[in-house]
Amino acid sequence: MNKPTSPPAYFQPFDLLATLVAVVRSDGSVLFANSALEDALGTSRRTIEGSQLPDCFTEPQILQNALEGAGSNEFAALRYDAWLKRLNHDPLPVHVIVAQTERPGEIIVELLPLEAQAKQDREERLIDQAQANKELIRNLAHEIKNPLGGIRGAAQLLQMEIDSRDLTEYTQVIIHEADRLQTLVDRLLAPHRRPHVVGDVNIHEVCERVRSLILAEFPRGLKVVREYDISIPEFRGDREQLIQAVLNIAHNACQALAERIAAGDAQLVFRTRIARQVTFGKQRYRLALELHVIDNGPGVPDSIKDRIFYPLVSGREGGSGLGLTLAQTFVQQHHGLIECESVAGRTDFKILIPLP
Repeated sequence: MNKPTSPPAYFQPFDLLATLVAVVRSDGSVLFANSALEDALGTSRRTIEGSQLPDCFTEPQILQNALEGAGSNEFAALRYDAWLKRLNHDPLPVHVIVAQTERPGEIIVELLPLEAQAKQDREERLIDQAQANKELIRNLAHEIKNPLGGIRGAAQLLQMEIDSRDLTEYTQVIIHEADRLQTLVDRLLAPHRRPHVVGDVNIHEVCERVRSLILAEFPRGLKVVREYDISIPEFRGDREQLIQAVLNIAHNACQALAERIAAGDAQLVFRTRIARQVTFGKQRYRLALELHVIDNGPGVPDSIKDRIFYPLVSGREGGSGLGLTLAQTFVQQHHGLIECESVAGRTDFKILIPLP
C-alpha cells in the first residue's frame, strides 16, 4: 500500500489537538496520524501512516472489530478502554473512541490517555471551582459589608453616650471585631476591585522579589534554592499580582516549615521551566511557563488536600484560608492554573502560565 506523502488539508486541524487522533479505513490502515499520536507512539508519522492501527494495541482484535462495525454502520460511535503499545515504553492506558465521519470509508479513532483525562478533569474542576468561589466571595462580601458598617457605627455612637469604663470596653470589642471582619472582607474583594495592570513580566524578577521578602521574614534556618531557566521569555501580565500569588504560596510553605526552620534544615526551591505542547483549561498551548515552589515540609494534610484552593480553608490554626484562593485567582487572570502535589517531605505547587 502506498503511504500518503502529505496529509490532506482537512486533516491538519487534528494536529492542534492534545488528544491522540488517527483517521483510518475500515480495514485498519492509517490514512492520517496527528502529532500527538506520533509523540505518544514514539515513531514518525511517515511510519504510522499506511500501517495497521490495530497492531499498535496489546489486543488488536478489539479495535479491528470496532472498525468493521463502524464501516458497516452498526453504530455511530463506540467507546472502550485499551492499552496502546509504545516504542521503548510500557503500554499506555487509553480510552478509545471510534466514530464514523461524513466521508465514506474514513473512521476517526480518538485516544484519550487515562492519566491525561484524569488530569484534564481535575483542571476543569479547579477552574469551575475558582469561578464559583469568585461569585460566592463577591456576593458574600457585599452582603457582609453593609451591616458591618452599621454595627461599627452603632457601637461608636453607643461609646460616646456611656460613661462606664467597663461598658466602654465592650463597645471597643465590638469596634475591634468589626474592623477585623472589615479587613477580611476587603481581602476577599481585593482581586475583583484592583484593575489588571498589564506590562512585560520577567518571571525571575518576580521570584527574586519574593525571595527577598521571604528571607527578610525568615533570615535563619531556611535555605532558598534557585533553579532558573534563563531562556524563558518575558510575557505580558500583571507583575504585582504574580508577586502576590508566588508570595502567598511561598509564605504558606514557610509557615508549614516552622519546625524545620527551628531545626535549621528547611528548604524552599524556586524552579522555572518551559513546558511544551501542554493542555490545561481545555486549551492546548505551544509553550507555557512552569514555576514550581517546592518545600521539604510535612505536606498538606489529607483532610484538606482536595480543598486547599477553597476560600477560608486553612491547614494552620489562625490562618485566614485566603492566601491560596487569591493566588489561584491572580494566576487564572493570566489564563493560567496552580496545581499541587504533596507528600510528607515534599510539597510542590506548580504555576502554569501560557507563553507567547
